[in-house]
Amino acid sequence: MRKRTIIYILFLLLLPVAMAGQVREYEVNDHGKIAIRTEGDVRISRPDLVKKKKNCFILMSKKDYYLYVYEAQCKDTVLVARYDACFSLKKGQKHRKGDMKTPHCTFKNPFKISEIADASKWKHDFGDGRGNILAYGNYFLRLVTPGSRGIGIHGSTNNRESVPGRASEGCIRLLDEDIIDLRKNYAFVGMKVIIKAEDVDDLPFEKRAFERQGINRKRHF
Repeated sequence: MRKRTIIYILFLLLLPVAMAGQVREYEVNDHGKIAIRTEGDVRISRPDLVKKKKNCFILMSKKDYYLYVYEAQCKDTVLVARYDACFSLKKGQKHRKGDMKTPHCTFKNPFKISEIADASKWKHDFGDGRGNILAYGNYFLRLVTPGSRGIGIHGSTNNRESVPGRASEGCIRLLDEDIIDLRKNYAFVGMKVIIKAEDVDDLPFEKRAFERQGINRKRHF
């Protein structure tokens, strides 16, 4: 009986590890195109933790399909929000219009939000037979990305199933409810935005924030 109890306890301890290993990337046929999907995670949104909105910044992981919002608070960096995200269909740095890639940058040379536009009536033709359809959610957070234009963070109207994963033409998609939450609680014109390349892992301050705040996540490829 004691042996069985020990085995059961070990099973419970190892279950989260086993479950984490089941999260994977997989290919799907997305309206005639091959896209990448993965398992969604729980949204985190803690506007109550924000002390000064102007000190918040966005950091995105193309590696793990997350958009994080952090705030620099004295010597600490606090995670105040996390959303699932969809990036470009193809990996790598964006070099030209139409290359189906999301641009990335470094922490020392961030992008910035230049405009927060009402995109609730914006349409787009993805060339997949669905025609000119609503595609951007309520807001389009336009980014200044030197070397490329037209990149922004927006909702996923008519493309909800693509979040999280890789399917876009270069922009960053959030769930419609998440772009609303991001706009309402954190985003502002001039906000710094860092998009990490696919081969860039957690930065040191992120690791400290995850550990200090007890942040768990399903995805860490």
